[in-house]
Amino acid sequence: MSKSPFSAVNPVPPPPSTPARPLGGTPGINPARPPVKDPAERRTLVVGRGISVQGTVQDAERLVVEGTVEASMIRATELSIAPGGVFKGEVEVDEAEIAGTIDGTLVAKAALVVRASGRVLGTARCRRLQVEDGGQITGRIEMITEPASAAPAPSESPAKPSSEPAL
Repeated sequence: MSKSPFSAVNPVPPPPSTPARPLGGTPGINPARPPVKDPAERRTLVVGRGISVQGTVQDAERLVVEGTVEASMIRATELSIAPGGVFKGEVEVDEAEIAGTIDGTLVAKAALVVRASGRVLGTARCRRLQVEDGGQITGRIEMITEPASAAPAPSESPAKPSSEPAL
């Protein structure tokens, strides 16, 4: 046995003669640079049918609920509750589309759309509201009419004229 059993094995493959390109890649694009994110490719959490989630959700831009979610407070850009989906708790989003059930507190800083199969139970605050025929709202709806900084303070309301001298 003059030969070592490991001498025939080459642990490091030779470098390729041409730079590798990902399959389906576009010539001329540097593969080391990450592609620009399309707005439709947001960080999305999908809770599928038959799945129940309890707890905290962080850093999700879109939350799609097809199963059941129970959470104390979620902040995201979009909330979509599919038919049969249930969300229990508090959520603050820019836009919400409810085709399932939300039970708790919802703040939609831009728009809230309640589809025909949707149910909103509890408190909802939104700037724009659309409810399809058959959609249900049980609880309290508050419309966001202006930014909080533009709302007049209670002391700025006009005073009634008084015949008594001010002290």
